[in-house]
Amino acid sequence: MSPQQRLPTNSELQRLLGRATEAATQAADFLRRAFHTPHTVRRKGAIDLVTEADVGSEAIILDILGNDLAVLAEESGARPGESGTPSGLAWVIDPLDGTTNYAHGFPWFAVSIALLANDRPLIGVVANVMLHEIYTAVAGQGAWCNGVPIRVSSTSAVGDSLLATGFPYDVHQHPQPVLDPLQRVLVRARGVRRAGAAALDLALVAHGRLDGFWEIKLKPWDTAAGMLLVSEAGGRLSDFSGAAYTPFHPEILATNGQIHAELQQIVKG
Repeated sequence: MSPQQRLPTNSELQRLLGRATEAATQAADFLRRAFHTPHTVRRKGAIDLVTEADVGSEAIILDILGNDLAVLAEESGARPGESGTPSGLAWVIDPLDGTTNYAHGFPWFAVSIALLANDRPLIGVVANVMLHEIYTAVAGQGAWCNGVPIRVSSTSAVGDSLLATGFPYDVHQHPQPVLDPLQRVLVRARGVRRAGAAALDLALVAHGRLDGFWEIKLKPWDTAAGMLLVSEAGGRLSDFSGAAYTPFHPEILATNGQIHAELQQIVKG
C-alpha cells in the first residue's frame, strides 16, 4: 500500500487499528510498571518535561507500528523527513500525554495514537493508562471504550455542564489568552476541570463523562486521536470561531454538540 496513492480499505483499517491498539496497550503496560520507580526528568522548556518513560513508551509504539508509514511523534519528531502537515498516511503519536502528571506521581496520563490521511484522522486510539481503558475509533464506524460503544452526553446547557480545559506551556509568559476565557466559563458552567492530559479530556467528552473541552496551542499528537473519538461518538469539534478543526489548528473546542454554540460564544468572548 502506497501512503501517497489511496486510502486504506476497511480490512486494512482494521489491521492497522489492531496494530495501534496493541501498541497503545503495551505502552500503557510499560508506563504502569514504571510509574512508581524513580524517573529521570529533563526540561524541554520552563514547564515542559520529558522523562525516560516518554522515550521508552515511544520506542515500544514505533517497534509495533513498524516503518511502512510516515510518523509524527512527540519525542522523536517526524520520519521520514516530514514537517508540518504530513502528506498521505502518517501515524501521529504521543507516547505519554501528561508527562508532568507522571513525573509528579499524579495518576492521570495517556497514550495517544492516530492514523492521519493528510489532516484527517482515520484511526484513533487513546489509552487511559491507570484506569485500564482503551478508547478506539475508526472513521465512519463509531467509537468504543474497551470494546463497548460510547456516545457523547445529552447535556443541553453550559450551566449544567462539566467541562475541561488545559494550559499551554507558555502560560507564564502569556496568561491572559488562557485566563480570560477561563474566567468567562467558570462563572457559567457547573464545573471546570484541568487535569493535564488533552487526549483524556477528549476521550471523556466522547464517553459522555465530560460535556465539553477547550484549549489553545496544542500539538497534533495531543488531539489527533481524541478528535476522532469525539466525532465518532456523536460530538462536534471546531475552533473558537466555529471553523472546522484539524490537529494542526491552534484552537480546539470539542463538545457533545448540544452545548457547542453556547460554549463557543463564551470562550470566544
